[in-house]
Amino acid sequence: MHIPDGYLSPQTCGVFAVVMVPIWTAASKIVKKTLKARQVPFLAIGAAFSFVIMMFNVPIPGGSTGHAVGGVLIAILLGPWAACIAITVALVIQALLFGDGGITAIGANCFNMAFLMPFTGYYTYKLICAGHPIGSKRCIVAAGIGAYIGICFAAFMAGVELGIQPLLFHASNGQALYCPYRINVAVPAMAAEYLLLFGWVELIVTTLVVKYLQKQNFVFYKSDKS
Repeated sequence: MHIPDGYLSPQTCGVFAVVMVPIWTAASKIVKKTLKARQVPFLAIGAAFSFVIMMFNVPIPGGSTGHAVGGVLIAILLGPWAACIAITVALVIQALLFGDGGITAIGANCFNMAFLMPFTGYYTYKLICAGHPIGSKRCIVAAGIGAYIGICFAAFMAGVELGIQPLLFHASNGQALYCPYRINVAVPAMAAEYLLLFGWVELIVTTLVVKYLQKQNFVFYKSDKS
């Protein structure tokens, strides 16, 4: 799902960077208030976990890659705002040190994987799990479904962001200036890979980890409204 340099216009990159600044600011303030000192090491572990599983990239037609992320898992364990910070750290390190994902596209990649994915997946999990104890089997299933929906939605949005580039930015002869693949190529390519493969990987990993941590009596994140 990493969008490389050159596939998004500078205007698009700028918009996503501007959008992410208040999100990062809010995440920093909220995590500082809600994350307990004993949970800080788990935040670092979450960032490291996300970093590792995202390094197993498979190229996808349409200008991106396919991989698991672990964003919803981190959101379930530590909260969506903490997940936003953890995944942002992983994405920035990957872009700066390993060239995995474009430096100019950090805003867009963080919007998809550090914001949309954990929040969509987490609140899907909460909706399905509503009224049931965290240690129930229903919540294990809810975690898997939330992870699947979260990563598939993020992949769909990445496809849209890539697919609109030829429509918005092209030469007078119609040649695309940035991503050459239109929506009819980019969106199906991204969505299909995640609906059929990577989404299931995310679902299985999240389900297994949540089930294991339930048995270990791990203290899961609980929002003020829970």
